[in-house]
Amino acid sequence: MAAAAILLPNANASPPGPEPERVTARTLNAASAAQVARQLGAALGDSYGGAYYDAAERKLVVNVADGDGTEKAEVERAGAVARPVRNSTGELTSATRTLSRKAGIPGTAWALDPRTNQVVVTADRTVTGDRWDRLESAVASLGPGMARLRKSQGEFKPFADGGDAIFGGGSRCSLGFNVTTQDGRNGFLTAGHCTAASRQWADGNGTALGSVRESVFPGEGDFGLVTYDDPNAEAPSVVDVGGGRKLDIRQAAEAAVGQQVFRMGSTTGLRDGQVTGLNATVNYPEGTVTGLVQTNVCAEPGDSGGSLFTREGDAIGLTSGGSGNCDVGGETFFQPVTTALAAVGARIGG
Repeated sequence: MAAAAILLPNANASPPGPEPERVTARTLNAASAAQVARQLGAALGDSYGGAYYDAAERKLVVNVADGDGTEKAEVERAGAVARPVRNSTGELTSATRTLSRKAGIPGTAWALDPRTNQVVVTADRTVTGDRWDRLESAVASLGPGMARLRKSQGEFKPFADGGDAIFGGGSRCSLGFNVTTQDGRNGFLTAGHCTAASRQWADGNGTALGSVRESVFPGEGDFGLVTYDDPNAEAPSVVDVGGGRKLDIRQAAEAAVGQQVFRMGSTTGLRDGQVTGLNATVNYPEGTVTGLVQTNVCAEPGDSGGSLFTREGDAIGLTSGGSGNCDVGGETFFQPVTTALAAVGARIGG
């Protein structure tokens, strides 16, 4: 499988869109770039237009909107590349709120794409006729250069039918990451649409694993916490990547647009791709979910809840849903691990 590249040299295409001005900038890994981007986002305020990671150059590119020159200097002092753009993150976020009011249609999704400095709006194959017209009108109402509309060949849906396979309530999902709760219990994170389907979960042999302690879906996320029934159950901070190999997970980290990521799921195993958008909203048939990470990594039913991570062992996300499959590709959305950990009061590792 191509995703076995977790043990091979990284290969990424240059991101699309205008080339930023090349200046002396620090070489960063994706995790460090995400940290710098957060710091600059707070420092630049209304002038911040998002950021992305140029994996080929190993540089952070930061969009600056309507600055007076001091913002560019601040970006460069932080070791990043400043790129002038039209839209600030605040303006793009306001555009997504407008889309939520005007076009909260099942089968649609949108995310912020800092590489094009736009909101990317995607409609799956079920959005036709009057619903397509409504969506097209909503995008046009945002004004020129604010958003672009594209069509997906697949159908947006949660991928429930990873890591290892887990079973509950007639559904098969994938274990995401083992965690330790604030009260010292061992457990694991998976998708919220999985934990919404069943309170009890077992492994592939039918052996009981644990009970759902918290669950969010739909709404502000798609995550659930299951605590192991056995208080002495081991919860190693690793991901099974197949072939008898395990990757140590060292910490939770934020996603950065442009970074290479890997997904493990019980249906399709190890797959890789890139982060393509942040703060994504997906209108599933079951309801709207916000705050997701958008990628071009493929996934299929049963992969839900599985782990998204980097080759360095940073835990990034939990598989939520998307369109397509691993034959034709498509979009897949992930619940950020950092948000899920904060919500359930847990940390990565045993």
